[in-house]
Amino acid sequence: MRRQDSFQRVEFVKSKLLILAVFFFVAELFFNPAVALAASADPQKTKQAAEASGFISETSHDVIVSRARAEGKLRVLSSFSPEAFRRMRELMQKKYPFLDISIEEITGPDAQQRLLLELKAGTVKDWDVVAANADMYNEFVPERKTFDILGMAQRGVLAINPRMVDPDNRGVVALASNLCSIAYNKKLLSPEKTPNSWEDFLKPEFKGKKFIADIRPTCLAGLAVGFGEDWLVGYAKKLAAQDPVWARGFPAAMTRIAIGEHALHQLTNYNSCMRAAAKDPSGSLVCKIVQPTPVRLMNTEFVIKNTPYPYAALLWIETEASPEAQRILDEYGPLNSSLYADGKIAEAVKGLKVIVNDFKTLKNTTKWQEMAVEAFGFPTPSIK
Repeated sequence: MRRQDSFQRVEFVKSKLLILAVFFFVAELFFNPAVALAASADPQKTKQAAEASGFISETSHDVIVSRARAEGKLRVLSSFSPEAFRRMRELMQKKYPFLDISIEEITGPDAQQRLLLELKAGTVKDWDVVAANADMYNEFVPERKTFDILGMAQRGVLAINPRMVDPDNRGVVALASNLCSIAYNKKLLSPEKTPNSWEDFLKPEFKGKKFIADIRPTCLAGLAVGFGEDWLVGYAKKLAAQDPVWARGFPAAMTRIAIGEHALHQLTNYNSCMRAAAKDPSGSLVCKIVQPTPVRLMNTEFVIKNTPYPYAALLWIETEASPEAQRILDEYGPLNSSLYADGKIAEAVKGLKVIVNDFKTLKNTTKWQEMAVEAFGFPTPSIK
C-alpha cells in the first residue's frame, strides 16, 4: 500500500506540474504577441495576426524573393567599412543577380544627425536600408517600415537569428557586435602581472601613469549594464585617482603600446587591438579579455518606411545576417560579427561571462559615457 500511495503522490505532482506548464504557456501566448504569432501553424493566419497588430508579415521566403524581383533595385546606406560592404554586395549579387545594388558608406555623428532629420521630414529618397545610430536609437526606430522581421525570423521565413532582432520594435536587426578587451605589451608586463578583473586596475602597482585610459569610455559605459550607474561613477573616480595616461582613440594608443612607450591599456575595442597586433612586427602587443567583458550590439539596420524597394531591402538584411556575411565582418570588419552568429566574436567569449549592451540599453550609452567622463574630471588626452 505504501508503494501504491507513493506512486499516486508522484503522479499527482506530475499532473499538477503539467497543469502549471500549460497555464504559463497559455499566459505567454496571451500576453506576448511575439510568441503567439510564432506559435501559429497556419502561415496565413500568422500573417493576418501580424497585420492586425500593425506589422507587415509574409508567409514564405518565395513571396519575398518574388516581390524583390519585381522591384529590381536596392540602395543601401551602410555603417560597415567599404572593405566589408563591397564583399557583401558581391555576395548579395550572387544570390540575387536580378537586383541592381548600390551601396555607400555613412560615417560620423554629423552625417547620422542629418540622416535622422531627413528621415523625420520624409525627404530620404535615395536609400532603402539605413542604420540606427546607437546614440539616437529611439529617434531612428519610428522611421522604420513596420516589417515583423522578428516573427518571420522565428518562423524561418527569413534566415535570421531572432536574437539579432529588437524584440520590442521587431523590425530592427543588430548585424554586428563590438567586444572590449584590455591590451598590454608582453615585453614590458608579464602575463601573470596583468589585471584579471576591473578592480585590479585600482591596485597600488598600477598608480601613476602605469596604464592608458580613453576619455571616450564606450567600453567602460557598457559595464553599467551589469554593475549599475553608481558602480560606474565610483569606479571612474577611482580609475582617475590612479593617474592614468589619458588618450583619445584606440589606434594611436595601440601603436604606443606596441612600440613600448606604454605597457597597458585599461579598456579598448578588441578589434582595434587585434588589428594592431596583426601589424606589430615585434609581436609584443597582446589583447586580453577580462571578465565580465562588455559586448555592444552594433550596426542596427532597418528598412525605411517610405522605400519603394522594401522586399529587396529585406533580402539585404537577411544576407548580412548569413554565415557568409558574418565571416566577411570577421575578416574585413574586422572582428565585428554578431555575438549571436557562429563567428569569431561568439568564439572569443565562449564560456566567459559577458555583459551585453543590447537593444534595451543602447540608448543609455551616451549618458553613461558622459557620467564616466564627469567622474574622470574631464581630462585632456595626451595621446590622440
